Amino acid sequence: MGTFNRLHLIRQVDLFTLRLFLSSIEEQQIGRAAIRENIAASTATKRIQVLEDIAGIQLLERGPKGVVPSPAGAVLARYVRQIFDSLEDMRSEISSFTQGVRGELTIASARTIIVPFLAREMGDYSREFPLVELALHDVENADIVRQVAHGEADVGVFAAAYGLDLDGVDVTPYRRDRLVVVVPRGHLLSERPGVTFQELLPEKLIAVTSMFGAFRAAARRLEREFEPGYHVRSASVALSLVQAGLGVTVQPECLLTREDLDGVAVLELAEPWAVRKIHIATAHGRALSPAARAFLNQLLDRPGDHGAQRRDA
Repeated sequence: MGTFNRLHLIRQVDLFTLRLFLSSIEEQQIGRAAIRENIAASTATKRIQVLEDIAGIQLLERGPKGVVPSPAGAVLARYVRQIFDSLEDMRSEISSFTQGVRGELTIASARTIIVPFLAREMGDYSREFPLVELALHDVENADIVRQVAHGEADVGVFAAAYGLDLDGVDVTPYRRDRLVVVVPRGHLLSERPGVTFQELLPEKLIAVTSMFGAFRAAARRLEREFEPGYHVRSASVALSLVQAGLGVTVQPECLLTREDLDGVAVLELAEPWAVRKIHIATAHGRALSPAARAFLNQLLDRPGDHGAQRRDA
């Protein structure tokens, strides 16, 4: 690491990197911060390393369970929060000079997307466009697409699924997440880095309703029948059953918090379909309202990997 250089900080560190730094502290993992900010984990790690190089000191202390701010990192975090508070105050004052976008916006999505991603996006959007009235429909994948196609929702955010009918909607890629296997600590599989779905079939699989279609399709490809040990509607319920030693489950990695990892082990699901592709749906052939267009632009407004590259001042 070098020494702290104010000009380097101004010229080379962007606001997104500073927000990523705060997210890493809040999530206590750089990987989860990368999921939250919708960039690759390798890019997130590189941005943090560049930030530390410019600061000339370690900002995050790494451990087996994640990261915590170093004493210097805690100081930086305090000042970075002040910067973002000032930006929010500036936004509020400037927005008072214009009427801005107004109207109503209805969003349809599933809980496994709302909780880790959309809730925060909607909060940011509401602060940016306070004259837009937001409505949220918490529904399953098939209903998300149907509501958008029938005009019941302006924008839908859904996970790609086998056999999902996309007739009547235009689809835009949004994020990627991955499915992981969660087993009780001490389970026969717990020391392995990853398992296939075929290896999970003999286990008492705790299946969340939203995963049924993927599990049935995977079982059919193996010429097997899918018979869950438990059928639940909530990912949190499935996790609590695993923690109680009642079986194993498969969940989106983005839903797991550091606290959730007590008493369980997380393994890679070694299947091509374990990469969860999340898309945005808008009605085919129907122009977006200004409010919907602004929301779509916000969802897609993410920096590329080039922002992580350091340039000499």
